[in-house]
Amino acid sequence: MNAPAASAVPHMPPATLPDGAELVMRVMPMPADANANGDVFGGWIMAQVDLAGAVLPARVARGRIATVAVNQFVFKQPVSIGDLLSFYAHVERIGNTSVTVHVQVWAERNPADPQIVKVTEANLTYVAITDDGKPRTIPR
Repeated sequence: MNAPAASAVPHMPPATLPDGAELVMRVMPMPADANANGDVFGGWIMAQVDLAGAVLPARVARGRIATVAVNQFVFKQPVSIGDLLSFYAHVERIGNTSVTVHVQVWAERNPADPQIVKVTEANLTYVAITDDGKPRTIPR
């Protein structure tokens, strides 16, 4: 996988999307999201990935979904307070009631000498559910 190309202006976000994925969310971690060393908690990143990962499955399922599995989660680099995180997602599989997505997280850091690095990637599966929480068929 290639890193997103930086645009001509160094402070701009990536100009291309990784693997044809869609930008689904951006967020900047704050001091409350980190430990005493300024490293962002892995659990906070996981929660953000779950939120970002749900965007496309909710669209595909045309309604309510629930996270059913975190199939893979890899922390590639630490995340620091002040990193601007961009979450890119693409649908990997659509089943009868479930949607599996791949999420990549890229950090834009160090404004004086901008760098864009992949910090996390994950595969998650969501299931389409009814109002009473029962699995339902995904509309085709």
